Amino acid sequence: MNTQSSGKALQIARTYVEAIARKDVDTIISVAADDIVCTSPRGRIVGTGTFRAFHGGFARMLRNVTILAIHGDDEQAVVIYNAETHPVANAICAELLTMRNGKIASTEVIYDATPFAAFAATVQPH
Repeated sequence: MNTQSSGKALQIARTYVEAIARKDVDTIISVAADDIVCTSPRGRIVGTGTFRAFHGGFARMLRNVTILAIHGDDEQAVVIYNAETHPVANAICAELLTMRNGKIASTEVIYDATPFAAFAATVQPH
């Protein structure tokens, strides 16, 4: 794992991505601002309620997370990880995290949604 070793945003980012790897949604929410904005290929969500649902769903799909890199300073950080999930074996994800008052104010989540959409197309509705 490649990391820069200083900065408040970097410390929060490390806590965040390690919580993702442990499927620890409570810790993820503890480092998120109440009005967090998360933008991903799935769309834009605002607030810890929808952010909790977003990460809860992701945690249910996760089999393993390998943290590849964490870089940051006092205001922003980037985390890159490989997510092994139920529908997609290797999904490389990158997140740009911006901090405000010691919490994650926003995250821009970047990943290839194509294999997830292909899987979703094969699932029969209930």
